Amino acid sequence: MANHTQVAVIGGGLVGKATAVAAANAGFSTLHVAPDAPVDRRTSALMGPSVDYMIDAGLIDDPETLGTPLTRIRIIDATGRPLRAPETVFSASEIGHRAFGWNFANARLGESFSQAAAGNENLDRRAATLKSASRVDGVWHLELGDGGTLTAELLVGADGKGSSVRKAAGISMRERKFDQAALVCDLELERGLDGESVEFHYPNGPFTLVPAGGNRANLVWIDRLETLEDARREPEHLISLLNAKSGHLFGTISAASPSFVFPLSLLSVDVAGRDAAVLVGESAHAFPPIGAQGLNLGLRDVANLNACLKAANPGSYGWADAVARSYGGARRGDLTRTGAFVGGLFTSLLSPHLPAQALRSVGLWGLKTIPLLRKQAISFGMGQ
Repeated sequence: MANHTQVAVIGGGLVGKATAVAAANAGFSTLHVAPDAPVDRRTSALMGPSVDYMIDAGLIDDPETLGTPLTRIRIIDATGRPLRAPETVFSASEIGHRAFGWNFANARLGESFSQAAAGNENLDRRAATLKSASRVDGVWHLELGDGGTLTAELLVGADGKGSSVRKAAGISMRERKFDQAALVCDLELERGLDGESVEFHYPNGPFTLVPAGGNRANLVWIDRLETLEDARREPEHLISLLNAKSGHLFGTISAASPSFVFPLSLLSVDVAGRDAAVLVGESAHAFPPIGAQGLNLGLRDVANLNACLKAANPGSYGWADAVARSYGGARRGDLTRTGAFVGGLFTSLLSPHLPAQALRSVGLWGLKTIPLLRKQAISFGMGQ
């Protein structure tokens, strides 16, 4: 059949690239449909299991050459509320690891993923968008933005919050939009973080500094959209705020890159796979950047889909439907747990109500003082 592929992966980004490589490595003819995009200047903190998967999948080699190790995580309650949580530090040495994971520049990961895709005889790429998709007689018929057409047996949506694949497959989603947004940029500190990610909790969201090598840090500041937009209009005012919000713990702070602001929401789906269509990454889930769950969860999507593809029999009738069903079932528990965890953590921090604040404080006291709870929290945060 002309212009036919067994698996069509729609959408660029790291999850889309990883999915295309996984499908091709599983032995399926794969077409990755994604428009050319500007370089992703963001960074991602990826925990040990995610890094292990990337190595096993051939997406990266040695994480030490691409990223900065995250050896400790410090949480500081800066809310100023009567019921404040204690300062809490988690160390990778508690679980016998050198690091919880690594902080990577997305651009460097993207280059490594592209190198993994190059030369794979099962994988082709097409620089286009998806215009429409419909399933007829068990086959997906795709119309692309460049005027081309394509048929595929399994359709994979890695095309973000506004996923066209999700809409074509008729998978419903729920989205809660927040008044908060996130400001991200690179900073140069007078005193470096030495492998420690530091998270200041303020009433309108966390202010997080993630080590990026040397005295460099990546900032993720969550606050009300208008507050962040006002702050970034005046560079000197922004630097003054950053020094204050970091508690002046790291000496003088200076900007090492432009800052960007993006809105936040919590998105979930009823099921991540059905009718020979599956959703990975932000087409299936989106969270505020708290607890380093976003891309980690996306890579767990890819790992689960990879396992389902390896177990499939592509010569049998309805194999793509079977993959979608097994994938949807396999992802349900992880997506539900992680969504509840991140949503609860974020909303409890923002809540003006005393019972919610008390519950959060008691929870952090437990994490600080009860070894079993600490181990469980670390394990969950690493996606184990």
